[in-house]
Order: sequence, then C-alpha cells, then structure tokens
Amino acid sequence: MTWSDLLGAAVANTRRGRIRTLLTVVAVFIGALALTLTSGMGTGVNRYIDETVAAFGDDDALYVQKSQPLVELTAGAGPREYDPETTRIRTGFGISFEGLSADDVAYVEGLEGVRSVKPMYAVAPTYLESPEGRRFQLSPGIPVDAVGLKMVAGRTPAAGRDELVVPDSWVGDLGFASAQDAVGGVVQVVMTNRAEQDRAFAATVSGVTQSSLAGTSLNPIPSDSFNRRLYEYQSGGGPESVPESFAMATVTVDMSRAVEIQSRLEDEGLLGLTVEDQLGMFRAVINAIVWILNACAVIALLAAGLGIINTLLMSVQERTREIGLMKAMGMSGGKVFGLFSLEAVVIGAAGAVLGAAAGVVGGSALTRVLAEGFLSGLPGLSLFAFEPWRVVAILLSVMAIAFLAGTVPAVRAARKDPITSLRHE
Repeated sequence: MTWSDLLGAAVANTRRGRIRTLLTVVAVFIGALALTLTSGMGTGVNRYIDETVAAFGDDDALYVQKSQPLVELTAGAGPREYDPETTRIRTGFGISFEGLSADDVAYVEGLEGVRSVKPMYAVAPTYLESPEGRRFQLSPGIPVDAVGLKMVAGRTPAAGRDELVVPDSWVGDLGFASAQDAVGGVVQVVMTNRAEQDRAFAATVSGVTQSSLAGTSLNPIPSDSFNRRLYEYQSGGGPESVPESFAMATVTVDMSRAVEIQSRLEDEGLLGLTVEDQLGMFRAVINAIVWILNACAVIALLAAGLGIINTLLMSVQERTREIGLMKAMGMSGGKVFGLFSLEAVVIGAAGAVLGAAAGVVGGSALTRVLAEGFLSGLPGLSLFAFEPWRVVAILLSVMAIAFLAGTVPAVRAARKDPITSLRHE
C-alpha cells in the first residue's frame, strides 16, 4: 500500500464519524482563524508604524535634548535655586523646560563619530489666523518632523522660505475647499515677544500632511528658517538679551558608535534618542498585545489538538478488528501509524485552510469597513495585513500540531496485536 493510497484511505476514513470529525474540524478552524487574525493585526499595525517612522526623522540620527531633572515631591523638599544662565524655554502654556545652550551644541559637535549637528528652536505662537480671519491655537511641530512626512498635497516646507505644512484635518477649518486648494494659501502666525508686543508673520501653506497613528502630523510644521524668525521675535523685546536656547538638536552620527555617543551625552546631562528609541515603547505595547492574542489562539489550537486525540482514539477503538485485518494482510506497524497520522493531518489541514481563508477574507473586509468608519481619521492604516508566508506558516504550524496530536492514537493502533484485534468484539 503506497503513501498515496494511505492518504486516500485517510481522507475516506475521516468521513466515517461525520459529526465527530466535523466538531474537531470546527475546533481547529476557530484556532486557525484566531491565529490568522492576530497575526494579520500585528503585521498591519507594525507595517503602519514602519511607514510612519520616517516622520520622526532620520534613522541615522540622534535627537538630543536636555535631560529634565525630576522634581522631588517629598515632604520638606525646598525650591530649586534660580540660575540666570539656565536656558529656559517658555512653551506658552504656563510651563517651561530647560533647552540646549550654545555650549551644549558645541560639546555635541566635538564628539567623535558626530557628522553634523542641526539645532532646533522652540517657539510658542499666540495664535494662527486663517485667510477668513478665524483664530486658532497653534503648537507648531519641530521642523525636523518634516523629514519623511506623508503628504496629501503639495510638498514639505522649503529652506529659506516662510512656509509651513498643515494637517489634512485643518483644511476645512482654515477655509480651504480641499487639500489642493490649501496649497499656496497664506495664513498669519501671530507671535508675542518679551515686551508683550504682538506681530503677525505671513506664512505660505506649502503642503498638507496626512494624519498618522504616531500623531506626528497633527500640528502645522514650519520651515526651519521660518521657525528661527519666529523664535528671534519671541525672545526679543526685553531689556536684556536672553541666552540662546534650542528645544533639541538633530545629530547625524555613525550608528556603529551611537551607544558610545549616547553614553557621553548622558555624562553631560544630555539625552540622545534614536527614532527606534522614541517608538520603542509604542511598538513594544503593540507587540505585547499581539503576543497575548496569539497565545490565546495557540491555547485554542491545543484544545483542538485534544479533540483530535479524542476523535482518533475513539476511531482506533471502533476499528480494532479492521486494524487487525490490515496487519494480518501484511500491513506493517509503520504503515498503520502513517494511516492514523495522516487522518490527524487531514483533519488539521481542513480546519487550518478554512480558518486561514476565513481570517484573510474576514480581516480584509473588516479593514475596509474600519478604514471608512472608525479608523477614517488615520488614512493609510490597514488594521489587518496578511503576508503569504505568514499564512503558510500558520497552516504548517496547525498541521504540525495536528500531526503531534495524532501520534498518540497512531502509536496505539500500530502496536495492536493482529490476532487479539481480530478477536475483538
């Protein structure tokens, strides 16, 4: 009896106990469906994160800022002494933080492995005024975020020009009919200096950005030169000059020495983060959720495996005389083992194929529905994304679990004595 004959016999044998086999296939189906959906969710979300990583900046850069000391909230803790040399940056919301000084930038430029340093100013506009005269609160993004932004229309702000990009969610409120209509429009950014004097700066909308899961495109982002102009006015007007300060600095480095440079920065009270450092916690939370869901799916598959064991043990018991007859006619114990193992694989394959197919079809349909509804604010996000090799891996894994589950009854069948089996009532 060849292996192809064994496979045909295995398929035919699974049809004997139809209800019992059907229930086992349903159990495998549920596990395969859950595993396919959770795998697709992990792939979809992580792919979206990877696509939006560019909006955070360059993979070969460190984003350096001043380490902010933690305030001790213990009983008896006194106030911190005022230091006039400290480069405090006003955020416009009643709080401030310590920025990088010119000396900090010079120190970073002198580190080995540093290729370039580009400091960024922090500004706090009073408001933004639309062409129709409506006023809106404005917390502009740092110009470094313009690198790799996903654009709906137009382009990123050009160096040397008073330009900014606005989020697609701002287009209607600013009075523009569409994203294309917004490109070339002019808005006014009103700044207040240290003498409490207001001044409006005209800025051209160079482009419209797409919303992202990471939230990097939720605020207008000015060009670097325009950002500097706003900062210079914001820090002027007082009786005394204030120390030049920067919110952060983009530092292009030799990534093979990134860890060493980060350590040197920490020694000077500076914090250097890579793009992956900034997204690491976010990605870790997503992956943890997916792994938990995958674990639940695997538990369901293990339960289905127990169902396969039970189904085939009952089959072995019912077919004892048949097994004895096959062995009496010369079928080896290995072939008997193979027959029952193939029956387990057939059951597993049926549930796996149906479950994976339902997962791909259902997940794809749900992705389209969510993209037009609940997730419409995050264009480009496919909640479920299915890669062929992952689906194949799930199919093979489920079939492997089914094979392992079938070894217990298969071994029992292979070890049966033919004479004793033929006498079985």
